[in-house]
Amino acid sequence: MQSMANSAEVRTTERRRIPRQKSFLRGMIYFNNRRSVADCLIRDISPYGARLIFSDAVTTPDVLDLYIPQKEQTLRAQVIWRIGHEVGVAFPQAAAAEPAAATQGTGDVAERVARLEAEVALLKRALKKLTSNSEPDLT
Repeated sequence: MQSMANSAEVRTTERRRIPRQKSFLRGMIYFNNRRSVADCLIRDISPYGARLIFSDAVTTPDVLDLYIPQKEQTLRAQVIWRIGHEVGVAFPQAAAAEPAAATQGTGDVAERVARLEAEVALLKRALKKLTSNSEPDLT
């Protein structure tokens, strides 16, 4: 009983950048050029990874595709750990997108606001032109 308490304690120690959200999503993993498929339950998920639970022991490659039917989303996943019927995966595309998001500073936001304000001004002029050219047809 003591070992179960220790393993639960170890598992609750959060080392992730963003904590995963508890979930109860159906998932399917594809591997072997999509010739192999296995159903799973997605118990924790974040933009960076997930914890998958399988009903049976499944031998998976280190890289697989995770399909989430409820979200109609397929994510490339890298297996990080395996314990019994559970597998922890990371989503490499999220980590790759992070540096790009970090480099977007306030200059990009100001530039976007300026473009949007110019677009709004053009739309206002076009609307004014359309409303001034239209005369009510009384015939």
